Amino acid sequence: MPRLRELPMRRYAARVTALALLALAATPFGVVRGTVTRSPTTPVCRIAVPCSAPAKHLELRFVRYGATVRTRTTAFGFYFVKLAPGPWRVRIPSARFGFRPRTPVLVRGRAITRHDLWIDTGIR
Repeated sequence: MPRLRELPMRRYAARVTALALLALAATPFGVVRGTVTRSPTTPVCRIAVPCSAPAKHLELRFVRYGATVRTRTTAFGFYFVKLAPGPWRVRIPSARFGFRPRTPVLVRGRAITRHDLWIDTGIR
């Protein structure tokens, strides 16, 4: 049987733990992840020769209501960013010839959204 002095401390610890779990569950952030591919990488695409490549170490900017969140792709073209829920526009400063899709990313709270991007290299 627990001592009388231990009961208030156990209740306090249980309350603190419950509040921490509620705060974690109430965190509204979502995650956007995906790959960035640049294409074409050669003037003429051939059979059995890749015509696209990952966009390595590329800066991506997610913009909404004047706020900008930056991230970089890995050596394999993957990216991962934590954002507040809602629509975000993607900007790629080094994409001189454009990229797609141009539609905003809709981030859902406490969820992972996949958003892959393709960069036009301008090679024709």
